[in-house]
Amino acid sequence: MRVLVTGATGFLGSHLLATLLARGDQIVALCREEEPELSDQGVTVKRGDVLDRASVLAAAHGCEGVYHAAGKVSRLSSDAEELYKLHVDGTRNVLAASREAGVQRVVVASTSGTIAVSEDPEHIATERDEPPVALISRWPYYRAKLYAERVALEANKNGLEVVCVNPTLLLGPGDVRGSSTDDVRRFLERRIPAVPAGGISFVDVRDAAVGMQLAMEKGTAGARYLLGACNLTIREFFARLSRVSGVRAPWLPMPRYPELTRTFAKLFDGSIAPFLDAGVDPVSLEMAQYYWYLDSSLAERDLGWSARDPSKTLGDTIEDMRSRGVVWWSGATFNPSFVAEGRSST
Repeated sequence: MRVLVTGATGFLGSHLLATLLARGDQIVALCREEEPELSDQGVTVKRGDVLDRASVLAAAHGCEGVYHAAGKVSRLSSDAEELYKLHVDGTRNVLAASREAGVQRVVVASTSGTIAVSEDPEHIATERDEPPVALISRWPYYRAKLYAERVALEANKNGLEVVCVNPTLLLGPGDVRGSSTDDVRRFLERRIPAVPAGGISFVDVRDAAVGMQLAMEKGTAGARYLLGACNLTIREFFARLSRVSGVRAPWLPMPRYPELTRTFAKLFDGSIAPFLDAGVDPVSLEMAQYYWYLDSSLAERDLGWSARDPSKTLGDTIEDMRSRGVVWWSGATFNPSFVAEGRSST
């Protein structure tokens, strides 16, 4: 296929490009700047921005499919307006331009956080769940992604097929901007002071990229597909990171209640952190009190998607950070053979 990819230089987008190039697809990448490295790989680079519908339309002409992966990950409330414009208005522009250009199918990279977050440690979300709007509305990133997903699915009509792919936390090699793996970096640098009471899910970014390609090929128009490899409590996640990296995990438990968590975060950030050289993000700590568990059975059944061993993902994430000089430490024994087992995501 000849396909357009937005967000091609991001964490997910770069792995998506590798997947599509291996398939032999003809790729057009919409980029705000010249990208000589992409051109050297045989990718046609078109200058533009998802907020500029005309540039998207020019790039989409002649394409059969569009992968929309452009976006920004931020937990800052001050970024709320930018996040809305980029994710919601950007998605609307991509879909309108795709329709005008005669594109057959668009695969939109959403997030599991539009569905899979709960106060219940026993709840494992599926695509049938209703978005927990009251909860999501607290966090600008997930609020913007939810609105963008609604825009995407509502556009699935009049000849344009739209499919959403909802990966959970992306881990793996190549996160050069630290947009997704920054919490792992903080763990390796011993900058996490206590253990939140919630639960986490994660998936290898390379598997998420394959999931997007499979959604283009096999996905049901108007559907969304949750992608996750492993559901773990935060304490279990830290324990596995510790086993793989050799870095000791924090042991101090945090209070379960979000209100107490926010108080703890402000106290730590303002009073204790300067002495320990460790920053704390109150929003991240609050989010870590909830449970982000999900079930990937639909993607496995309909798309033939599967996730690799979570231990491989953790090991590759850590080794990539170390090889790029993002983190380094002494006295730690790297153990890539460790097998992580968690609450099943299927």
